[in-house]
Amino acid sequence: MHIFRHERADGTNRGSAVAIGNFDGLHPGHQAVIAAAGDVARTRGMPQAILTFEPHPYAVFHPAAAPFRLTPFRSKARHIEALGVDLLFALHFDREFAKRTAEQFIDEILVAGLGVGHVAVGYDFVFGNQRRGTADFLVDAARARGFGVTVVPRTVSPAGEAYSSTRIREHLAGARPRDAAKLLGRWWEIDGRVEHAAGVGTGLGYPTANLPMADYLRPAVGIYAAFAGIEEGKRTTWYPAAAYFGRRPTFGGDMLGLEVYLIDFAGDLYGRHLRLALVEYLRPDAGFAGLDALKTQIADDVVRARRIVANEKPEA
Repeated sequence: MHIFRHERADGTNRGSAVAIGNFDGLHPGHQAVIAAAGDVARTRGMPQAILTFEPHPYAVFHPAAAPFRLTPFRSKARHIEALGVDLLFALHFDREFAKRTAEQFIDEILVAGLGVGHVAVGYDFVFGNQRRGTADFLVDAARARGFGVTVVPRTVSPAGEAYSSTRIREHLAGARPRDAAKLLGRWWEIDGRVEHAAGVGTGLGYPTANLPMADYLRPAVGIYAAFAGIEEGKRTTWYPAAAYFGRRPTFGGDMLGLEVYLIDFAGDLYGRHLRLALVEYLRPDAGFAGLDALKTQIADDVVRARRIVANEKPEA
């Protein structure tokens, strides 16, 4: 997959079938829009493309908001590539970009910049200054400019719940990673490069990998059964894991941090890229009267985490 950080396609990449959206989470509702563009691309012999925006527009207009991303760009790009997309246009979004009217977005970016052959959007797609452009507006404008538009209707899970990034965030904040996974179509993941830390886990007999949270949504504080995957190029080696997101109250901590204990792994992880897939919430964060009580609880957490993930698959 080729990634472009600008709004102009070269001669070989023009005329593509483009799915447009923020696609934070890449849940099945998003995938339906991407698949609609893919169907047109295959039928008409066009490249299949995605047009998205970085940073997320919400972050631009609400800079003081808490981190909320389900899939920051690196994670989103990996999931998009797995869908077989040819081209990813990740346009820089800022307040100047947001001043473009809906007509300018169509004429300057879709027509002049990318030379789109077809566009696919969700039923609730809005664009342009003050979000005045709608899916219906795009259909009418495209007809006059010579390209087609597919508007994908609302999609729901087998349980009848609408696929929604907002709802997924609510499940994760509410300590319901399994419910989030049902709407994502996979376990929710956090990835990052392992950082050096104080080594408290090693002293307790459970060495942990410390992951930066960056722009990721903060899930509920506590202990999780999880899978941890060590990236080795295009390949990921997965291990059962127990993950802790909290402030380490036993040690008087006040800063939230994410630590991962890889069960059955021995080795140095510093500087390596790790993927963490949350499977099940085990318990809230808690302080302990002493190290012996903490060690006993960690041992129980690890046993429970191993038992839970033994019946699951990391990339299911």
